[in-house]
Amino acid sequence: MNRRTLRTLALAGALVLSPSVLTAQRTEKPVLHGKHWVSITGKPMSATAGAMIFRKGGNAVDAACAMLAAGATMWDVLSWGGETQALIYDPHQKKVIAINALGVAPTGATPEYFKAKGYRYPPEYGVDAMVTPGTPGGLFTMLAAYGKLSLADVLAPAIEMAQGYPVEGDFVRSVRSNQARMKEWPVTAAIFFPDGKLPVEGQVFVQKDLEQTLRKLVAAEADALEAGKSRKEAIYAAYDRFYKGDIAAEYVRGAREQGSPVTMADLANWKVYIEEPVKTTYKGIEVYKLTHWVQGPVLLQMLNILENFDLKSMGYNSARYISTLYQTMNLAFADRDFYYGDPYFPPTEPIHGLLSKDYAKARAALIDPDHNDPGAGPGDPYPYQGGTNPFPNILADWNKNARKVPPDAGSEAMAQLDHDFSQGTTSIQAADEEGWVVSVTPSGGWIPAVIAGHTGVGMSQRAQSFVLDPEDGPYNVVEPGKRPRATLTPSLAMKDGKPFLSFAVQGGDSQDQNLLQFFLNVVEFGMNVQQAAEAANINSYQMRASFGQHEISPGRLLVQDATPPWVRRDLRSMGYTLTSAERTSGPINAIFFDWAHGSFWGASSNYGDDYGVVW
Repeated sequence: MNRRTLRTLALAGALVLSPSVLTAQRTEKPVLHGKHWVSITGKPMSATAGAMIFRKGGNAVDAACAMLAAGATMWDVLSWGGETQALIYDPHQKKVIAINALGVAPTGATPEYFKAKGYRYPPEYGVDAMVTPGTPGGLFTMLAAYGKLSLADVLAPAIEMAQGYPVEGDFVRSVRSNQARMKEWPVTAAIFFPDGKLPVEGQVFVQKDLEQTLRKLVAAEADALEAGKSRKEAIYAAYDRFYKGDIAAEYVRGAREQGSPVTMADLANWKVYIEEPVKTTYKGIEVYKLTHWVQGPVLLQMLNILENFDLKSMGYNSARYISTLYQTMNLAFADRDFYYGDPYFPPTEPIHGLLSKDYAKARAALIDPDHNDPGAGPGDPYPYQGGTNPFPNILADWNKNARKVPPDAGSEAMAQLDHDFSQGTTSIQAADEEGWVVSVTPSGGWIPAVIAGHTGVGMSQRAQSFVLDPEDGPYNVVEPGKRPRATLTPSLAMKDGKPFLSFAVQGGDSQDQNLLQFFLNVVEFGMNVQQAAEAANINSYQMRASFGQHEISPGRLLVQDATPPWVRRDLRSMGYTLTSAERTSGPINAIFFDWAHGSFWGASSNYGDDYGVVW
């Protein structure tokens, strides 16, 4: 028996070991132990930008904003025209705050507009995929309300990077695979292919237009300060210049020149919301998520359902455990697909019923311990909040309207579905000794993006998460000024009134699937954050993709390559069609708060470019 076979068998055994053995497992990357601060995100250079801000005296909000600016400048599966959302723990108010900086559909973006162009759903790429930029407004709002430093301080690393930074391999691979589409858009082509050639790893990438945009924002702040405005007012002067001033004018001009219907009013009327997050409790731990304009509440719904089972006794990643998680995911995500949408537009989503413990108990009763239900669909949460469902006919026909990909479909169909379920993004985790904690999952405007005029700003592609017909999701039908229901989903957990975990992951529809398993790895199976981040995951495809053609593949289950043959056998007998991969989640970034020792435990997955810096 060779060394590789022995290693594979050892890994297979680890998948079903007892908690006491799991907690002894070595990790490929070490835990990041910090006393003063933690800075973790999707790229080493972005994490360094956060560290620079901490060393300058900033708090975790300042550092998170610097990492956001750097990641957007590096095109870390986002750009400056994308969307941002965050959970922030304010140690002075002793509360968790939610930031909603998701863009909206522009003027004219109606179902009829898209259908007239032959679309079944809004497209994945191009100007018709855009929603208004949210990342700048989110950054300005977080910084003004909760940071300490100036916008000039926080944007300094990004401005230096826009002058030129050496690109990494992921950037090069992404540009190479999307070059044909990018060359269709003249401004995008001029920036990414200045000499007509593909970039190569290590080449210095210069973004002069973006540099000038960022400098204009800093100049707006400086002018306001010189005029006697406060720090907060000066930051909001930069906000106004981006959304109402010359930057907005050039963005709109450049976007409309390439066919977008966006207007100056669309940018000027958009705003960031500072919101109350939603939460649930699991074994005495409070778990906070953004509300239903993203998929975040599905994690809370899944935890509510799983409270009705003794997960630890099933055994970590046993067939029974995997099947229970899979079916729980299906039930919660079916509710997401049907009921989630923009809370600022009617109809009002039934979030109180969805998060009811009694509703979760009724959903848990639907889980068959011996066999998966490929027809599992959304429930009716209205009776659990004293209401009546306004869409009974759509609910009754829900599964009939699904665009199904058979789990044994050909490799091309499966590859496309894999792509749709795991669309990348990045995540940001920051904490400091004052008590500030920030969890962000920004995205949008990724490669390939249409760049709007001479702003250097890539336009978001988030409109593709809308639907055009109520039968595909009555709360998420596109409408001008409305936010699409997005996948982006940071997480914060509190225990005994203090931060316990801050965690987020890259990916699309897989995000809360992976975060659920990460959380259970820590809480149920006693793993530390690095072990939990590196642990094997499973993924269900039995929910509608938020991208592309919004397809669903009932019964398809992704497991890790080292899953033992006896577990696979049992899962197949339960009705699952298995596929496997070496990596079964996006890179997870997390912070554990060690109050016994007054320190932080940081984690960053053992693959990808995600990176952390601590002190």
